[in-house]
Amino acid sequence: MSTNVNRGKNAEGSQGTASSPGRPFDPARWQARFDELREAHHVPGATLAVLADGEVHELASGVLHRGTGVGATTDSLFQVGSITKIHTATLVMRLVDSGRLDLDARVIDVLPEFATADPQAGERITIRQMLSHTSGLTCDFTHDTGRGDDCLAKYVEAAKGVALDCGPGTGTSYSSVGYNVLGRVVEVLTGQTWDQALQEMLCAPLGLAATVTLPEDVLRFRSAMGHFGEPGRMPDPAPVWNPLPRSAGPYGGVLCATAADVLRLAKLHLDGGVAPDGTRLLSAEAVAAMQRREVDSPDKWTVSADGWGLGWSLYDWEGTPGYGHDGATIGQYGFLRVAPGTGLIIVLLTNGGGARTLYASLFRELLSELGGITMPAPFGPPARPLAVDITPYLGTYRREGVAITVTSRDGQGHLLYEFVDGMAGLAPAIDVNLVPVSPAVFAGEGTGSFAEDWMPVVFATLSDGTPCCYIGMRAAPKIA
Repeated sequence: MSTNVNRGKNAEGSQGTASSPGRPFDPARWQARFDELREAHHVPGATLAVLADGEVHELASGVLHRGTGVGATTDSLFQVGSITKIHTATLVMRLVDSGRLDLDARVIDVLPEFATADPQAGERITIRQMLSHTSGLTCDFTHDTGRGDDCLAKYVEAAKGVALDCGPGTGTSYSSVGYNVLGRVVEVLTGQTWDQALQEMLCAPLGLAATVTLPEDVLRFRSAMGHFGEPGRMPDPAPVWNPLPRSAGPYGGVLCATAADVLRLAKLHLDGGVAPDGTRLLSAEAVAAMQRREVDSPDKWTVSADGWGLGWSLYDWEGTPGYGHDGATIGQYGFLRVAPGTGLIIVLLTNGGGARTLYASLFRELLSELGGITMPAPFGPPARPLAVDITPYLGTYRREGVAITVTSRDGQGHLLYEFVDGMAGLAPAIDVNLVPVSPAVFAGEGTGSFAEDWMPVVFATLSDGTPCCYIGMRAAPKIA
C-alpha cells in the first residue's frame, strides 16, 4: 500500500496503517474550514498535516509574519516546541534497543557527573523516570551555555543546584530539565552532539529533510515568526524570533520542522517502529513501551493528557485511546495527535493568537469526521456555580522559574503566576480569578499555552505529603 501526499502532485511510500472508519478527507473542504477557523481564532498562520486512509494531506493558511506578509506554505518551518521531546525519547529508545542503555538504570550510572540540589534524590533518579516526568526534575530552568558542542554538558553541570519540584517517584511534574539530561545521555552514548545524533539516527532514515535545530539551517527554509497580542484580535510579531539557547534543544527550545515531518516521526510509531523503506528503527517492544501508561496525570486538561508513557502524552477520547504531544515556544504552538485504532495522525503548527482554541475546534471536527472519535468537552467551570473554600490553598508556591501566589479577594480565589529566575521576562505574568470546578480544581479565565478559554489550576498532595499547585502540568510545592 502506498501513502500519497496530497499537496499537489507529490507522493511517497509508506507501510500500511489501519483504515479510518469516518468520511474520506476532502482537501478543498478542509482547506476552506482551516482558513475559516484560523481567522476566527486570530491565528496569523498555520500548517496542517493529516494522515487518513494511508494518504498524507498538507494544508497551509495565513501568513508566517504579519509584518512582512509572507504567506504560510506546506514547506514552511515552525518551532515545534516540546513536541521535540518525542524526538529525544525516540533516540533514547533506540539506544535501549541497541543494549547500550537500560530504562531502569540510574542516571548517575550513565552520567557520573549528574547531580541535583538534593544529593540523595539525585542518586535515585532513573532513565524511565525522566522519560515519564516522574523524576522530580523541574521544567523551566533556562540557562544559556553558549553555541558550542559542549552546551549540554555545561547545562547538566549548571542544573546541579536547581531545586527539584518533588522527590523522585513522589508525583508527576512535567520536566524539561529531565529531557535535557536525556539529551546529554544520548551524546555520551553515541559520541555525537544531540543535534548530530538526531540527524543521523532519526532524520536521515525517516527522510526528515525539513527538520533542523540550528538557526543557520532554518535560514535555508521559509520559517514562521511567533506573535503575541491580546485575546480576541490578531497578534503582532514577537520582539525576537527565538531567544532560547542551543542548550534548550532536547526539551524543545530550538527544533524547527514542517508539519509533514512531525507527522512522519509519529508514523514511525504508528507503523510499529518501521521506517517507510522497511528499515526497522525501533523494536515493537520499544514502541509499545513508549505508549504504555507509566503514570496518571493529575492535570488532565492542560494538554488533554489522561496519563503519560515514555515520552508520549496519553489521551482518553471518551473511551478511545490516543497519544501525542503539545509544544510551545515564544509565540508558536504545535499539536500532535495519533489515533492508532483508526490510523489517523493530525499535526497542527501555528505562530500565535488563539492557537489552542483553534486546535480544539479543528481537531474536534477532524477526529469526529475522519475517525468517529469524540474529544472531551472543553475545560471550564460547571454551569451551576460550586461553593468551594479556597482557604486551604492560600499561600505561595514556588518552582524553578515560576512563583505562584494564591490569595482571596472578597471570598473568591485569585492567582498570580509570575516568571522569575532564568525565565524572567520571557512572557507576561498571568493574573486571574479562580472559579471552582471541583473541590481541588479551579479554572482561571484566559488563553495561551496553558488554556483554551479556561486555565486549569489543580491543587494536589504528593505521595510524601507535600501540598502543591499544578499549572501547565508542572508541580509547584507550597513554600508559605
